[in-house]
Amino acid sequence: MGVQSLVVACGAVALCLALTTATNPGFVVRITQAGLDYANQQGIAILQKELAQLKLPDISDKSGKVRYQLSRLRLRDFRLPYSRITPISNVGLQVSISNAFAELDGDWRVKLRFVRAHGSFNLKVENVYIKISLRLGSDAAGKPTVSTSECSARISKVRVRFSGRLGWLYNLFHRAIESRLRKTLESKICDIVDKSVRNELQKFVQTLPVTARIDAKTGIDYSLVAAPRATAQFLDAGLKGEFYSLAHRSTVPFSPLPLALPSDHDRMVYFGASSYFFNTAGIAYHEAGALVFEITEDMIPKDSRFSLDTSLFSAFIPQLEEMYPNMPVKFRLSTPTAPFLTIGPGGISLNPIVEAQAYAILPNSSLAPLFLLSLTGNVSAVINVRSGRIVGSLDVGRIRLSLKDSAVGTFEVRTIQSLMNILTSSSLLPRLNARLDEGFPLPLLDRIQLSNILVRFYQNFLLLGADVHFQPRG
Repeated sequence: MGVQSLVVACGAVALCLALTTATNPGFVVRITQAGLDYANQQGIAILQKELAQLKLPDISDKSGKVRYQLSRLRLRDFRLPYSRITPISNVGLQVSISNAFAELDGDWRVKLRFVRAHGSFNLKVENVYIKISLRLGSDAAGKPTVSTSECSARISKVRVRFSGRLGWLYNLFHRAIESRLRKTLESKICDIVDKSVRNELQKFVQTLPVTARIDAKTGIDYSLVAAPRATAQFLDAGLKGEFYSLAHRSTVPFSPLPLALPSDHDRMVYFGASSYFFNTAGIAYHEAGALVFEITEDMIPKDSRFSLDTSLFSAFIPQLEEMYPNMPVKFRLSTPTAPFLTIGPGGISLNPIVEAQAYAILPNSSLAPLFLLSLTGNVSAVINVRSGRIVGSLDVGRIRLSLKDSAVGTFEVRTIQSLMNILTSSSLLPRLNARLDEGFPLPLLDRIQLSNILVRFYQNFLLLGADVHFQPRG
């Protein structure tokens, strides 16, 4: 478990998120050296605690005519003064530990013909060098995989001090013991690494949510489609980054454009969310029927000083009052096509088309169609990250109206311009923003928290930067 803890914390940041669609990713994650340094710091602290529980097997052997046995080996101290995690091109990550120091205690027993002796000993291991290479990949389901591609441990110096009598006897076998202990420790370290990677780290990285359910109607596909790409400065991972309807997943009619993240290194991790990522959200919600909203009398703010009924329209649609006198009115707003947004240095903008169908609610609760309006306007978005989720809010400029159909005769739509502005700003927009404030989950491994958030806009993508905090269990 010891070496595994270092690797887990490393993987917790390095695999904190993962990779692409068929050609270009819709969502990109970059782990910088600062992120890997943090993982190293956290992992070393955990490793030093767990190495205190490392147990070595008893050793029985013969050196010349001396038979000896070492037992009850106990690790008293283990120091890792220098370590580093670095990305390796086309492989994954390398964990390097140098100048490590360990101290052990144990019991000894020797036999030379009729001479027998026993006592305790102290073992100091100095200048320990460990190198671990981790290969990162993905399985058929798009979940991350990790394996040990290389492990080497080298101990430069081992010193044994025996307590007890018969000092001349110790010298007959202490060099053999030092050599044996060196080989045993070197082998044990890499055995622990390999076992921990297979049994513990692999299980941990599988906590990456390659699909994230958002609500009852939609989800996000965060599956890896290729292994993370390592360079000398960072580790890049591209995800599919695609929203989909839970009821029916259809093929997106367009492809993501290439994403070229800037060479920022102030934060530990960066997320590149492309316009493709957000536009598939519009398609998913449209296909799921989630972009249909109704506005009724009970949604009108109390201070609006009007009632949503046919008398409200009598001044400019007199025939409406004659046909349906003093009857409640309901608007059903929907989008004929999925909204499409653009991302540029100035932010996120979209010009959605919304259709507003007005109905009179008859005494028997049936609906009588009145007129159909087309609404267009400039919409801007504010984006942030909170509790590991992308959150946002919309702001709508002046709405433009046009009459598409009417069962109550023609009329000048500008006469109800103010009314529609009030209805959308007081009823529709708050409902949309309430949903956006719930946010959409980022692809984070278990026990990863984000802080020090940075939000920037570039052509075709939104860049989110953050520092990482790994929360150990317990």
